[in-house]
Amino acid sequence: GFGTETTEEEGYEVFDLIKQEDLCTFIEELSINLIENETREKIAPEFWKNFNNRDNEVDGFNKFKTAVRDLYNSVILFLPALRKLERLRDHCGVRKDEDEVQCGGCSQELEQCHCDEIMATFNETNRKLIELDILEKLAGDVITALIHVRIENHVQEMCNASFSCSYISSLENWLDTVVLGWLSRVYMYSPVQDITHKAINKFKQKLLHHLYETYTCTRIDQMFNIIIEYPDSQPAVEDLRVCVQKTDLRGYLTRKLEQTLVTKLLHQGVNTPDVLTAYVAAVKTLRQLDPTGVLLDTVTQPVRKYLRNRHDTVRCVVTALTDEGPSELADELVRCQVQNVDENSPLEDDIDNWEAWEPDPMDADPSKTAKSRQSSDIISMLANVYGSKETFVTEYRTLLADRLLSSISYNTEKELRYLELLKLRFGEGHLHYCEVMLKDIYDSKRINGHLTSDLNFDLIRKQEFPTTALILSAQFWPAFKEETLELPQIVKDHFQIYTEAFEMLKGNRTLNWKPHLGFVTIDIELKDRKISLSVSPTHATIIWHFQTWSKKALPMRIVVYVLLVTCQERLEWTIEDLSHQMQVPATVLRRKIAFWQSQGLLREVSMDMFVLVEDTPGGRCKDSMTVDMSCEDEESDSPMASAHDQREEELQVFWSYIVGMLTNLDSMPLDRIHQMLKMFASQGPMSVECNVQELRHFLDRKVREHKLLFSGGLYRLPKT
Repeated sequence: GFGTETTEEEGYEVFDLIKQEDLCTFIEELSINLIENETREKIAPEFWKNFNNRDNEVDGFNKFKTAVRDLYNSVILFLPALRKLERLRDHCGVRKDEDEVQCGGCSQELEQCHCDEIMATFNETNRKLIELDILEKLAGDVITALIHVRIENHVQEMCNASFSCSYISSLENWLDTVVLGWLSRVYMYSPVQDITHKAINKFKQKLLHHLYETYTCTRIDQMFNIIIEYPDSQPAVEDLRVCVQKTDLRGYLTRKLEQTLVTKLLHQGVNTPDVLTAYVAAVKTLRQLDPTGVLLDTVTQPVRKYLRNRHDTVRCVVTALTDEGPSELADELVRCQVQNVDENSPLEDDIDNWEAWEPDPMDADPSKTAKSRQSSDIISMLANVYGSKETFVTEYRTLLADRLLSSISYNTEKELRYLELLKLRFGEGHLHYCEVMLKDIYDSKRINGHLTSDLNFDLIRKQEFPTTALILSAQFWPAFKEETLELPQIVKDHFQIYTEAFEMLKGNRTLNWKPHLGFVTIDIELKDRKISLSVSPTHATIIWHFQTWSKKALPMRIVVYVLLVTCQERLEWTIEDLSHQMQVPATVLRRKIAFWQSQGLLREVSMDMFVLVEDTPGGRCKDSMTVDMSCEDEESDSPMASAHDQREEELQVFWSYIVGMLTNLDSMPLDRIHQMLKMFASQGPMSVECNVQELRHFLDRKVREHKLLFSGGLYRLPKT
């Protein structure tokens, strides 16, 4: 083998034999593989073993010296074999270009490196061009273009989709050390050093500006992701704020970000809560980016306009404010303090800080002062999306009514806490109705307890089942949806008993019952099971109509203010008959019956024909089974009229005036109708106002209902 001693003549005989058998490459690869395995499995572990358990620096150096000595002694044993392997390669004529180490500068083998020669030529050429004062004229544009490309590539590599770190300082340092270091070599042979410094400084200012522009454009392209990841992206926002001040890209930032928000958010594929989340993040981000508020006001204008046209915006805002779970808006409501600023009056700048005053940016709205743009908190901005607080407060009142009516208990502590926080934002006057609503709940609990416990009223003896009521002050609560429900006579009698007791207590006040609202607690006894449920009055009325006289009546215990107790000698009903009996539309009734089908109590035996199911599938259970549950209606509709519906009802006040005007004047344009209505509203008893846009929608709806005609920009009444 190559590791044994042989004479030179014997060695060449072996080489000839290897070459004759065409084994040169095989022998070379085998030898190298054996050396690599020996190094990896024995020599390397022994080398690293020397660095275990180092006591101090001196001991560490001694171990390092020992490790290098042992490594050298081990590797040097391979030299005879490597020399013979080199002779074999020469004898066989094997080229080794692929194994040669090449120079990274000139791409030549290390023995033939021309880098020094190239650099000498490069420096000599530059010296002559500098002395002739034509280097800048000949190569300035090329050098600048090369550096620009290098800067752009470096910024992309360094800052791609990473927003949690600031990069301005590191980029500036890279420009000073790497780019300007290379540039200095170009000008280093100038005979006049002042010329060199002047040229480099001139380049530095240009390159620094290009660096800022490149970084700014990169961050602007990533701005939507920066907004979504805020506050984790605060370092990127701060970098952008600094760069925008040093570049002329504020206009580009405004246009690009506004377009991005429109493209990403303002379409039906994004639900309203996600739009609101992005809007809140944009507000926080842009306030850090531009403390003057001008950029925020300009960029988010399309978002505010879009949210104003979405019917569920206010409800989503109010829900987010008052949800129990984690919510940015709920945290904002608790965290932020009220700012006692009247945005409708002129605001004076702080005279104690006049030296820090700065003019508004050129793109600022001259109709708004700097303080008015900076004073509004996020909640006030969301509430003012509609131009006023009234719509927001109206929607909150509707949502509060939903929550109060959907709760079986009289606990209002949570709602009272939210109300107090909202009063700080919008004032007590706007939320006075909500205070009365909460007081109604408290008063209802007190009145129910008084009527039940006072022997003068004797409700317990007069009523077969307990009845309680939520007594609402009609003029302070939002309008209810108009629904009908015919209750059994025994329930009406209970209502009358409760009403008479209430009139005795309150004197000149009486009750107007809403039979379709409330909760009914019922116990349903069947052949093999007993079920306890809390359901709506409509659900309870449906199942009540399926009981019989011959069997034990279904006992029902009513715990809220709508009650259902009656019997019908009937085990099956059609949708049409039951709809007529209950005065409930057939479509609504079918949806309500679906709940009892899901509970296994009703079954549809033929088209629109339902029967009571007293036995569970598979026969009667051995033991009586009791199930406690509550009914979650498949319809999550609010019992209250929506803010939109309430507004439509308010606008109906104008209809008689509009009919009178068109009867007398034949036809009128929109603006003229609006002016006349404003005059009537200011002089008459009407307290409702509407803008031109609302009036246009109202009149267009009347046109669709064929109550008005529209042609040539004029509205007129149809001929009868």
